[in-house]
Amino acid sequence: MGEFADESLRKITHTLAMKNEEISNFVCTLKQSLDNLEANSGRVQEDLESEFTSLHSVLDEMKENMMTRIKQERASRTYELQSQLSACSKALESSEELLELANQTLCSSETDGFTQVTDPLVTMAPAFRLSLKAKASDNMSHLMVDFSQERGMLQGLRFLPVPATPEIQVSECQVCDNTVTVVWSLPEPDSKIDHYILEHRRTNHEGPPRIREDYPWMVVEGIKELEHTLTGLRFDTRYLTFRVRACNKAVAGEFSEPVTLETHAFNFKLDAASSHQNLKVEDLSVEWDSTGGKIQDIRKEKNRTNSPMHSPARSALMSPKRAPTARPGRDRFTAESYTVLADTMIDAGHQYWEVRFDKESKAFAVGVALRSLGRFDQLGKSSASWCIHLNNWLQQSLTAKHNNKARTLDCPIPNSIGVYVNYDEGVLSFYNAKTKQLMHTFKTKFQQPVIPAFMVWNGSFSVVTGLQVPSVVQSGQRKNSGTSSSNASLT
Repeated sequence: MGEFADESLRKITHTLAMKNEEISNFVCTLKQSLDNLEANSGRVQEDLESEFTSLHSVLDEMKENMMTRIKQERASRTYELQSQLSACSKALESSEELLELANQTLCSSETDGFTQVTDPLVTMAPAFRLSLKAKASDNMSHLMVDFSQERGMLQGLRFLPVPATPEIQVSECQVCDNTVTVVWSLPEPDSKIDHYILEHRRTNHEGPPRIREDYPWMVVEGIKELEHTLTGLRFDTRYLTFRVRACNKAVAGEFSEPVTLETHAFNFKLDAASSHQNLKVEDLSVEWDSTGGKIQDIRKEKNRTNSPMHSPARSALMSPKRAPTARPGRDRFTAESYTVLADTMIDAGHQYWEVRFDKESKAFAVGVALRSLGRFDQLGKSSASWCIHLNNWLQQSLTAKHNNKARTLDCPIPNSIGVYVNYDEGVLSFYNAKTKQLMHTFKTKFQQPVIPAFMVWNGSFSVVTGLQVPSVVQSGQRKNSGTSSSNASLT
């Protein structure tokens, strides 16, 4: 019983100690809250004092300006009236003198000669040239004021309310050319709102945000309008989720309900496991490595089954999807086939990606290939691949190649090339990635899924994925649908 009592006492003591620590922490929290309350109340009092001081300053300035206007108006009118009064007084004095002179003349016996002298004087008297209408009014009612409405506004001054929650207008939002425009509205206009904060997050889930997401919220602050456009995005997830809130000078409102927009784009990585041993492959970049074969040869068998192209995860993806295979892993490209494929195949729809390459590379090619492309096959030299080929060996040339036929392209060599595939229509087009000028189009009928394919010899390149088909490319494809060059024309 003693041991049992001791155990019970220890439990009670432990529980009491935990509760004591909990109360102690809460006491610290309350003390901190009191300190924060003191500091925050002092801050808002200072802010209130500052605002009223600013308001008084504005009123004093307006009063001074209006008083100055009244004084200026009074001075101007006083000058006009005094000038007119002075002129009238002089004219009256002159007229009285002439009138007296005229009366004397009438009484004089020598009327004929004297009348000839005085008649012009009477006619030219200043009284006849004066306007008897006042040049300025004594009415100052146009400078009177009535601030009853303004007093009502001042009496209606209140503390700033929390801004209302915006609502994102999904029907007005746009996703195009790797650009997203988000539009929102408020339940009612609010002149106190200073700016908006927009947050966006990448996700592969269409529904509402989960408690745990793979990507953080990205923040855009200081937005003054009811919309915002994000440009230069790379869509490496299926969706982007957005939320927005309004802020006045004092406080931010609640976030809007999150809205998820689909950001369809083509994404892939390069299949390092099946690439030529002289290529140093890292996700989306490749460098020529003349010693690569010697180092990697001993690892060949070990790596053959680790190709991302054959990852089990491929079965869960929609088209474009990870390329399946009937064998554990394809053999590495070898000999003079300095080739690397993507880990994702295209079997429907239209897709677009870009590649930036070293223009000093001895040789470079970009295009698509069938899964059946042989390990010794060079791009464009069999029926299983289509490409644009840059050759800097001996003489520089840019050609379109397929089935060992080539056509020389009469266009400047760009720094980067855009590749467009419309699988259903059998279209493969190459563009200057910067200007979107069409370089060449293959028109065919794809019998099997195709895979982005690349080749480089003594050079390097990097691939840009997560791109939507540019609208200028789509419109150009529609316009040129009946004029594209064909495989048969290659010589």
